[in-house]
Amino acid sequence: MSASAPRHAATDRFPVRDGCLVVNGIPLTRLAARVGRTPFYAYDRGLVDARIGELRRALPSSVRLHYAMKANPMPALVAHMATRVDGIDVASGGELRVALDAGANPADISFAGPGKTENELVQAIASGILVNVESAREVNLLARSSRSLGLPARVAVRVNPDFELKTSGMKMGGGPKQFGVDTESVPQLLEQIGALGLAFEGFHLYAGSQNLSAESICEAQRNSYELALRLSRRAPRAVRELNLGGGFGIPYFPGEERLDLRPIGENLAALAARADSDFPGARITIELGRYLVGEAGIYVCRVIDRKISRGQVFLVTDGGLHHHLAASGNFGQVIRKNYPVAIGNRMGETEREYASVVGPLCTPLDVLGDRIELARASVDDLVVVFQSGAYGASASPQQFLSHPAAVEVLV
Repeated sequence: MSASAPRHAATDRFPVRDGCLVVNGIPLTRLAARVGRTPFYAYDRGLVDARIGELRRALPSSVRLHYAMKANPMPALVAHMATRVDGIDVASGGELRVALDAGANPADISFAGPGKTENELVQAIASGILVNVESAREVNLLARSSRSLGLPARVAVRVNPDFELKTSGMKMGGGPKQFGVDTESVPQLLEQIGALGLAFEGFHLYAGSQNLSAESICEAQRNSYELALRLSRRAPRAVRELNLGGGFGIPYFPGEERLDLRPIGENLAALAARADSDFPGARITIELGRYLVGEAGIYVCRVIDRKISRGQVFLVTDGGLHHHLAASGNFGQVIRKNYPVAIGNRMGETEREYASVVGPLCTPLDVLGDRIELARASVDDLVVVFQSGAYGASASPQQFLSHPAAVEVLV
């Protein structure tokens, strides 16, 4: 089959030179040689910076931008982000150590998660970071450890709101949830925080993630603001921090369009103007992970065999679901869809075919692309999976079947 090579909208951020994908100025074949082996993840710091710049231009300057490092905790990337954003959000004691090692200011680190251990809470107090408390148990443990350490625990209440982020890929709030404190239980928790003398700073509301609807995000932000305003009347201190979460999505599949930042910026500008009187001296924060890094990363594996089974082409690679669970369709997809995939060293070639990209594992689940149109590939060609900068290596079972782990590089 011969045709002009189509490009998925998700691949537009990476240029092509002489038929080869380019990552921050380096042709993919040269980058693979520099890394030393496949498979690997490559994160383009220029694309990360460009995305942050887009956000800075679209959002009001008074709104703080945090990086939710659960999306990608690679230490070099976190260190890069620490110099570009206003703060880091962590989800474990391990992530906290990475953030501190990366040079993030403890005053600008927050910690969320429904199952924080006592040791993690001690770490948080000793580090001087803000803890988004999610239960009365955490409040009691923080109070006890604060007395033991002689340091005040900085706390905000993570609220499980009584609404959801509409059209969200993953709903993190509304209805019964393991995250945060139900809206109706927050006043009692605020009273407990005040009685125990913890340093209350504000509220954290995160309704959902991976949303491509600006209208839905704006609605959730407005609802979160109003809920925080209502709850603040029962707070032991004035609100200093109002974290409205994130939820900004990126396009993965055909038909999905990039998020329009303009209405979100206008909405946040209106809320920031209101906050000058409703929450004097407070700062509004949004936390983003996938949106900052997802489109800046690719996963690269090498074709090690080309097989034809009853007329269907299979490109067997040295990578697979053990490195990239999300691309295999086994990380939250109900109906499997293909991530955008290309033969990175044959971009633009006209000889094309339908092929399935599979890995080396002994399971039929090990599929990176099912019957997708690609340039005709041979052994040693490089398969690229786009939209791979978030929830890739760290969200995959890399020890499965004892194959080598993927390398990660920041380019």
